[in-house]
Amino acid sequence: MNRRKKIKQLLKAHAKKASAKLAPQSKSKYICKADRLKLAAESSHDSIISSES
Repeated sequence: MNRRKKIKQLLKAHAKKASAKLAPQSKSKYICKADRLKLAAESSHDSIISSES
């Protein structure tokens, strides 16, 4: 009984991991600090241009 329970538990864990991998990611991808600063600079540059127009 114990061996059967262990095997069932392992198979259940593997199935859970596989389904989690297929599920959509709720967390956004990590963006390094340098890239975040670049994006912030670009967005502020764009807002300056749009306010001048």
